[in-house]
Amino acid sequence: MEVSAYATLPDTVRGRIVALTAGVLPDVVRLPPALKRIADFAPARRAKAGGAMIASVLESDDEVREKVGSQLRPAYVPQGSSDDVVLPEDPAEAAAVVWLIRPDGWEVSLKEALDRLDAAAVPVVDAEVARLRSKLAAAEDEIREVRADRKARLDDLKADNTALRRKLGEARAAAREAGTGLDAALTETRAALARAEDELAARDRQLRQLRSQIDKLEREAAAERRTSKTDREDASLRARFLLDTLLDAAGGLRRELALPPVTGTPGERVEAELASADAAAGAGVTSSAHLEQFLAMPRVRLIVDGYNVSKALWPDSALDAQRLRLLRAIAPIAARTGAETTVVFDAHSASVRPTAVPPRGVKVLFSPEGVIADDVIRDLVDAEPAGRVILVATDDAEVVKDVRRAGARTVPLSSLSPLLG
Repeated sequence: MEVSAYATLPDTVRGRIVALTAGVLPDVVRLPPALKRIADFAPARRAKAGGAMIASVLESDDEVREKVGSQLRPAYVPQGSSDDVVLPEDPAEAAAVVWLIRPDGWEVSLKEALDRLDAAAVPVVDAEVARLRSKLAAAEDEIREVRADRKARLDDLKADNTALRRKLGEARAAAREAGTGLDAALTETRAALARAEDELAARDRQLRQLRSQIDKLEREAAAERRTSKTDREDASLRARFLLDTLLDAAGGLRRELALPPVTGTPGERVEAELASADAAAGAGVTSSAHLEQFLAMPRVRLIVDGYNVSKALWPDSALDAQRLRLLRAIAPIAARTGAETTVVFDAHSASVRPTAVPPRGVKVLFSPEGVIADDVIRDLVDAEPAGRVILVATDDAEVVKDVRRAGARTVPLSSLSPLLG
């Protein structure tokens, strides 16, 4: 294969040929379609993006190579001379210029440039070989050091492993000894736990007996309170009617004193007693319509277990927001029905009373410190006279049981919530 063939040229020479061609590519007329697409690129981009395409065209198309040489000739051939070529000092670039321009005797010039390129490459190769040998020796030294270090570390690990095995054997022996003592302690603990459970069961039985006695005493006390309240109510009602008679006889004195007319009648007392008898039998409000009927009765007393209702309706709200929403919802009911309404909130664990602005017609109570709201509701029901219609809105089972025993009617949340909107 001849030296002048493009494929036989060294890589450095072929790279310079492509770079020189890319530099003058826009000035070459009638380029092949393959090179027209990259002619508008920047020179560096032409060589990078179309290098393989330029090399292929130059290798197969002598006409394109001659056109490229014609564009390069003025830069390397003095004006007025046809054979004198001023070649670069770099042998690779000189070989590329000779191959493209091809002056007279260009093959000899090309061979000389390639010989100079080979001669210049020998020292570089020797230096690279020396550098690689030095690097190899350093790598071998480093490998020997690494191996020595790993051997020392392996010896240390083996010694540590031996020590750990010895400690593990000692720990297992100590664990076996401790296990014997632990079993004895566990047996003793189980016996003590059994004795404590027996004692706790005995105390639970005593507590149930005491609670049964307390419930019996509370029922007896409630019955006595209802009896005494009924007697006082009858005496008060007779005295009031007597007073009304005297006021009718002395109309002037009545107008001067501006006394209100009597609002109670014996028939109302009988109605209240009948309602109280139903409540004592365990009756409760069964629907919203049923609740409306009771609220329409005269002198109705409505007691609301505040947090029991608000936490069921708005469980995700803060307590302040629950109180405000409940009072706003209760206010229209009190205004529409005229029922005496009290909302009781639990504050037994608070040393400072929460603030609440009661709406018109609604009373707000907070239980005292150390006293739960359930006990306040029980006291309110016990304080009412027998015969009055008392409604307690709560879903607390204990409160429901106690207030029904005291003569009140209970209002479940399912009956109250539709009226609250």
